[in-house]
Amino acid sequence: MFDIERYLNVRSAHGASVGPDGETLAFLMDTTGVPQVWTLDAPGAWPEQRTFFDDRVTFASWSPERPELIVGRDRGGDEKETLYRLDAADGSITDLTEHPDAKHWFGGWGPDGERFAFASNRRDESVFDVYVQDRTATGADAELVFEGDGWFSVAGWSPDGDRLLLTESHSSFDQDVYVLDVATGRRRHLTPHEGTVRHLSADWGPDGEGVYLATDRDTDTLRLSHIDLSTDELSAVGAAGSEATPLADDAWNVDGVAVDQDSRRLVYSRNVDGYTELGVGELVAPGRLDHFPTPDLPPCVAGGVSFGPDGDRFALTVTRSDDTANVHVVDVTTGETERFTRASTAGIPRDTFVAPELVRYPSFDDREIPAFFSLPETDTGHGETPVVVDVHGGPESQRRPSFGRVKQYLLSRGYAVFEPNVRGSTGYGKAYTHLDDVEKRMDSVADLRAGVDWLHDHPAVDPDRIAVMGASYGGFMTLAAMTADPDIWAAGIDIVGIANFVTFLENTGDWRRELREAEYGSLDGNRALLESISPVNHVDDIAAPLFVLHGENDPRVPVSEAHRIVEGAREAGVPVRELIFEDEGHGFTKLENRIEAYAAIVEFLDTHLAAE
Repeated sequence: MFDIERYLNVRSAHGASVGPDGETLAFLMDTTGVPQVWTLDAPGAWPEQRTFFDDRVTFASWSPERPELIVGRDRGGDEKETLYRLDAADGSITDLTEHPDAKHWFGGWGPDGERFAFASNRRDESVFDVYVQDRTATGADAELVFEGDGWFSVAGWSPDGDRLLLTESHSSFDQDVYVLDVATGRRRHLTPHEGTVRHLSADWGPDGEGVYLATDRDTDTLRLSHIDLSTDELSAVGAAGSEATPLADDAWNVDGVAVDQDSRRLVYSRNVDGYTELGVGELVAPGRLDHFPTPDLPPCVAGGVSFGPDGDRFALTVTRSDDTANVHVVDVTTGETERFTRASTAGIPRDTFVAPELVRYPSFDDREIPAFFSLPETDTGHGETPVVVDVHGGPESQRRPSFGRVKQYLLSRGYAVFEPNVRGSTGYGKAYTHLDDVEKRMDSVADLRAGVDWLHDHPAVDPDRIAVMGASYGGFMTLAAMTADPDIWAAGIDIVGIANFVTFLENTGDWRRELREAEYGSLDGNRALLESISPVNHVDDIAAPLFVLHGENDPRVPVSEAHRIVEGAREAGVPVRELIFEDEGHGFTKLENRIEAYAAIVEFLDTHLAAE
């Protein structure tokens, strides 16, 4: 049996960008303990490390014309991303933005590689403006081309380099798309609508004639669509020679779109019960796609498409529950796929990693709730196996069958892992996602209780040894489950979780408050409800031991949330432990901190879920 440190040393390679030579890949890999930029130029070749920050690198993007990259980095998990230019020839790194107290969201290189765009809240913390900057300029030399009044990001440059595609997020389920004329600052609204409509993953079409995106306008799920810029008409993308959408049905979301303008190639991904299905084709006319063979990939979760300069290949990240993330390269026209990176499994045999079973269980209203259930090899089927119910964050998120280091360690220690996608999760249509909005928040907690009922009926499970664990919103779900149904849990682990919705909304970053209120309810209109569902106000009901972990620099869920629940639990006589990391934010990115955190979590589980 390998210890937790060994499992946390399993590496991942992701976030690939294909260089202008068409051969060299840049990608992020966490060999040093935090993600840094690495490059390689052949499948399985020895990669070269390019950045050496103490903090994580968040992305890397090759220039379309030169051997240089723009990379992002924050400090101590504060999510205030600084942009740097990395010269691949001499290794020099230049701070491009020089505003360490602001966020900078990269918006892509211009087509000639002379300029780049980004959105930033450097003028006003609560809103994002759009800037264009020469590749050799720094700091205040950036040109403000659009002064925003909301949460704007840049989706990319038009092929002629004269326009930018902007996305404005009103909430996780409501976005608008605009075209911005860089020279004049005039903005054109492409997606006027009523109510909440998602407009995601927007990308320019060939020749700048239109925009391709995923939207759920008039549908329950996201579908691949096209906006004709000559008419502003939005329509579903059809197969070549057909008026029908290329997707066989609308049961699943299209969750990613990437277009190579020069070659007219397009890649889209569908989220089918958590697994990725890729579609690849060539645009033979605006809004008409001629499909190539499906890429040769195993059941997996894949994304992050980066085309080569000729559009004949693309790189993407591929991960599975039983294998860590690696970069693969796909031949566009044949679908042949080759794995380029070999992220280490720290000497742990890959065949010891466990894949889950996809299950569904009935909840209180007979709604079927999907979940991934993984049993350890030690299970005998005689009711002896303890279970960790691991709840995803978001809440507009989804547990998918990707690799989890801690999950695989728990399985190696004899724990089963149950990962429910309770109502409110994404991936199953917008109606399902809205089932937990505002006053219906606790219905998702009831889905956890129904999941435990299902576990009680499973022949492998020991019903007296079930723990609940979650991070961020999953931390709230952990605390809410422990207060709403205290008798069904043997222990609980809250990682960077929300304890009080009122204080969370009062203290979270100004740039996030409006988006979070759209999901949870507003301080002005729903304060009484928010107080009533906040776990800190029901801490006396907790009956099981509790472990609370947090990052001191968390910009999303302030560390005060951890202190509040710990203080309340101690006053209520609940056995509680608190662990705060001074150099982390919303989660734990540094290897030494992850080792300390998860070693402590496993010790906590071993103590409170030990067989009698």
